[in-house]
Amino acid sequence: MRNRFDQQLDRHALAPLTARGVTTLQVNLGKLCNQACRHCHVDAGPHQTGADVNMGEEVAELVIEALRRGGIATLDLTGGAAELNPHFRRLVQEARDAGVHVMDRCNLSVLFEAGQEDLGAFLAEHRVAVVASLPYYRKDRTDRQRGAGVFDRSIDGLLALNQLGYGNGNGERQLDLVYNPVGAYLPADQHQLEADFKRELRQQFDIVFDHLYCITNMPIARFLEWLQRSGNEAAYMKRLLDAFNPAAVPGVMCRDLISIGPDGTVYDCDFNQMLGLPITGERRHLRDLDWDAVAARPIVTRDHCLGCTAGAGSSCGGVTAG
Repeated sequence: MRNRFDQQLDRHALAPLTARGVTTLQVNLGKLCNQACRHCHVDAGPHQTGADVNMGEEVAELVIEALRRGGIATLDLTGGAAELNPHFRRLVQEARDAGVHVMDRCNLSVLFEAGQEDLGAFLAEHRVAVVASLPYYRKDRTDRQRGAGVFDRSIDGLLALNQLGYGNGNGERQLDLVYNPVGAYLPADQHQLEADFKRELRQQFDIVFDHLYCITNMPIARFLEWLQRSGNEAAYMKRLLDAFNPAAVPGVMCRDLISIGPDGTVYDCDFNQMLGLPITGERRHLRDLDWDAVAARPIVTRDHCLGCTAGAGSSCGGVTAG
């Protein structure tokens, strides 16, 4: 039987979901992180130190080869705390040398980890776009989701980035924030939340940033475990299903992106990566990828894909409809 997401695609004559190219290479450098957030779909944390869950030199070299071959416009670095991987800075440098735009999905508190004192200056020097996680503009809600003291360190991180020229609106050093709801809810209106965040952060801390992205919490990994423990799983899945928006489907990120796991396996997105669902076909590793086939591949879908098409839609770049 087809999953509920595919049934919705069928109902709206949108099946099959296929890629339309590969312009973004999203690279997950591993699960090592200095935080352990409740909503984390990666199950990242300080305990994730093994070579089996963090990218090594061989795969990092394959990523560099992929960047040098051309055709990739954006390198999207994520984790865990991607910056803690020893190959992070070389990947940034090689991508920038190849003329590739680089995004760093940063949790902000990593800027103050031992050995990372110059991280902000490094990002600024290479004009890396920072996409920073901040669940809310008030301390209680942020610390409830991400851990005690995270809000204060995040504010310090944003201030430090502002001092380096981030978020001033000229596009040279882009600073965007990511909002995830706290609980089994869909995000509120992205435009209104952005206005609220800009007003509150400016008034309280004199912080500026460029854009805010709303991302729906995906019912996988650590967030799914919380849904199950709290008895919210069935209601949350129904909420996603009822809020399916066909207008959100064309803009889902998997149509223009491939996700590279720490071991070099290729996935349609970071969520599929966490579920162990690689791309279709026999050539599923970065070392022997058929780029032409990947650019037109059918997307692997499951029920969790409803999270990307509920309401205004959700992607690593925020809403996909409206």
